[in-house]
This record gives sequence, structure tokens and C-alpha cells, in this order.
Amino acid sequence: MAERIHLSPPHMSGAELILVQEAFASNYIAPAGTMLSEFERAFSERTGIAHCVALSSGTAAMHLAIKSLDLAPGDEVWASTLTFIASIGPALYERATPVFIDSDEAAWTLDPDLLDEAISKAARIGKLPKAVIPTDIYGQACDLDRITSICATYNVPVFADSAEAVGCTYRGRHAGKGANAAIFSFNGNKIITASNGGMLASDDRRLIDQARYLATQARENTSHYEHRAVGFNYRLSNICAAIGLGQLQVLDQRVLRRREIFQRYQSTLSDCAGIRFMPEATYGRSTRWLTVMLVDPNVTRCTPEKLRLALDDANIEARPVWKPMHLQPVFAGARVIGGAVAEGLYDRGLCLPSGSSMNDEDVDRISEIVRRTVCAH
Repeated sequence: MAERIHLSPPHMSGAELILVQEAFASNYIAPAGTMLSEFERAFSERTGIAHCVALSSGTAAMHLAIKSLDLAPGDEVWASTLTFIASIGPALYERATPVFIDSDEAAWTLDPDLLDEAISKAARIGKLPKAVIPTDIYGQACDLDRITSICATYNVPVFADSAEAVGCTYRGRHAGKGANAAIFSFNGNKIITASNGGMLASDDRRLIDQARYLATQARENTSHYEHRAVGFNYRLSNICAAIGLGQLQVLDQRVLRRREIFQRYQSTLSDCAGIRFMPEATYGRSTRWLTVMLVDPNVTRCTPEKLRLALDDANIEARPVWKPMHLQPVFAGARVIGGAVAEGLYDRGLCLPSGSSMNDEDVDRISEIVRRTVCAH
């Protein structure tokens, strides 16, 4: 059997190893050192977001953003329902109540019309959310200007979950720029990786300074260990930062290749009835972190799950679209605003292998299996 094709494996350039060796030579192996500070500086320069702190995960970044709200039990945090649990899980660490908002059909991101209607109702009854967390899904940015404009009317901060959107642009700027804070992920399956890790970025220096303080166990600047608050062990290691710094150097190439892969899938399968691909929002340029297709079983007589299993039989990994948060057992009973769009995307969606190290022959082989399976049912 052919070697397994994974959904989105790491793709190293070679520069990472050189930087890791430099980090070893400096003997800064812990979460401190020049690679760490340089990674933060380079990421800030790349995104245009003034201040950055590199952390152990995107989840840690979201937790520290939410921690800045000083939440009380019962406070609501609103988030996209079509997302990964790390968008909203940290709100529960701080005893908040999640509320989920549906996607719009044009971009698959948080629906600003639903947000506008819901937040105006919340204002009338004195129950505004403490924050709104829109997700940039599969490398595509949410309509951030519209969302922040709606929220600014009520002084509600916006924390952009841009974990999947490193390298994505929105109205000519980097995804997440313009939110009160944005979080990014360098998990092993992301478009660039630091083996793990995340970044919290904001134009608000105080927010980042507080996050940096809390990420290092809230240690005071004294010769002994002095703590006036409870913090976390959330800083990224210098070694992982070296990997991330090397990956950042080839980000443009990785984005270009992922977009090429998407375009090849779309071209080779364009004549297949009952298949369509995730649209690109008119306001931005998606990285196409993952190529996502919708399969209409009423036309193809094939479900996404049957197609996934056919690919798996050929040693090819595919995965369903994110299961909406309001359908997750852990959030049973949570309030959802809308929900039908996200549910439909989950029911019909399948993510295809999209790693930037794939060659055209890999894409063509996958496309042929898709075509054969869809037409055979």
C-alpha cells in the first residue's frame, strides 16, 4: 500500500534545524532566549500587530486573553459555533457561560447579522456578553471590521480566534489585526508549526504585558520568588520558537502551495455534480489551510462518511468539518443563535489532505478516488 497521505502534516524547510542548533549552542533550552524574543518580533512585524507573546499553545493564548476580562460566574462569552473547542473552552476555565452563534453561508464564519440582532437584544435586557470570539475558519478570515463595529457600540471586546489563519489576509491586512486581541496556533497540523505553541497578539500593550506576566507564573521582578497573583506555566520554549522562526520565513511559500492544491482539487473535480468547495470571502485571501468540500448525498448518492472511508481504505486521511459546538455533549443545553448553517456544513462537509508537501500526483490520486466513489453511489 502507498505511504499514508495525512491531512496536514508539518513541512520543514531546513532553516528550522539551523536555528535550533543555534539555540542549543546558546544553551537557552528553557522558555527564554533570543529565539523566543526574535520569534515574537518577527511575528509582530509580519502581522502588523504591535505586541506579541509566544506561548505553549493557542489554547493558552486564548485563556490569557479571556483572563484579562476578570469574569464572574454566569458572565456570557459569545463564540462561533463552527470551530474547535479551544475557542471557547478557556472561557469555562474562568467560569463563564458560552453562547454560540451560527455561520453565514457566504464565508462559513460568524454571521454578523445574527450577532447584530442578538447583541442589541442583549443590551435591551442588560445582559451583554463580556467578549465575542469569532473564528477564522480553515484559513479564511471572519468579517472582522463588521464584527468589531457592532461590538464597539456596546464596548464589548473582540478576541479573534485566528488559530487557523496564519498568513491569511483581510481587507489587505493580516487576519486578526483590528481585534482587541488575536490568537494564533503553531500546532503540528497548522500551515506553519513550532511543533506546538501559540501566539497572543494585540495592539494593546497592557494586555500583552499582563499576559506575559501571568504566563511565567506571575513572578514579580525580585531576586527571590515573589507572587502576588496565581499565574501559569504558558511560555513557549526557546527551541520551539527557533522552529517557528524558521517556519515563518517560508510562510508565503506554504500559503501559495496550499492555494495551488485547492485550485487543483477544484479544477479536477469541477464537473462532478453534487460537489462544491468552500467559498472564498470577497473581503480577503484565504490560505486554504484545508481544502474543504461539501457533498450533497441527494445528488451524489454518497455521504461524506462513505467518501472518508473510501479514502481511508486507500491510506488517505480525510476528516469531517468541525462538529458545531452547540452539538457537542459537553455543551448540552448551551444557548445557540441560529445553528442550521453550521449543522448543514458539518453534515455535508469533508476536509481533504492539504499539506504543502503534497505533489500534484497526490492531489490527482485523491481526486480520482473522490470521483470514483461519488459516481459509484
